[in-house]
Amino acid sequence: MVCMISRTGRHLQRYNEGHRLVVGCIPYRYKEGNDDTTNNELEVLVISSQKGQGMMFPKGGWELDESVEEAASRESLEEAGVLGNVECELGTWSFKSKSCGTYHEGHMFPMLVTEQLDLWPEKNVRQRVWMTVAEAKEVCQHWWMKEALDKLVDRLKSPQHKEEDVDPPSSLS
Repeated sequence: MVCMISRTGRHLQRYNEGHRLVVGCIPYRYKEGNDDTTNNELEVLVISSQKGQGMMFPKGGWELDESVEEAASRESLEEAGVLGNVECELGTWSFKSKSCGTYHEGHMFPMLVTEQLDLWPEKNVRQRVWMTVAEAKEVCQHWWMKEALDKLVDRLKSPQHKEEDVDPPSSLS
């Protein structure tokens, strides 16, 4: 059962030296072909901002009662309606909030999506769109999210990542 209400308020919000800590996720998948097979074309999920001004990846406050990975997963569920495997952090960025003019510290994670829900807490206030990396870089309104996307693409192309995707040979005992 999925909670259909987004967390609100700042009473549990984490701060670091006065900077609000936010956590974001880049939900991704590999595009399906016409015959239900997957190919290697990467797609990422972007969402509309709550105020309707541009597109971005899911992100929000990191709260005191959760780990950073739990916060990333929660934000992806609340804002984009997806579940999946949160992977190793892509990095941390310091950025200035457009609405408040204060600095925030943003942590970004990739999430390999395993399930896309038809109903989710912010369905009525956000749109979600699967698109290519190039399209996402065009429409994403935050420079730091674009940098995180570049890091994800580099990570997924690395030989080390490809080795991790391959099942180890079984032992012959």
